[in-house]
Amino acid sequence: MTHANAPLTPTGRLRMVHRHLNDGIPQSHVAAEFRVSRPTVATWVARYRAEGEAGLQDR
Repeated sequence: MTHANAPLTPTGRLRMVHRHLNDGIPQSHVAAEFRVSRPTVATWVARYRAEGEAGLQDR
């Protein structure tokens, strides 16, 4: 079982997106911090920009 703020939960995805967009941290640094790939961060940022928080939900 994963915890609520794990990077692959909607809450964790939102935290990743906010680290990049609100805090100005480069995607590569956010990826290292959350232990995911840079393309993963880019995907969540793009979905957030297109759909808001709804884009971060499991599909």
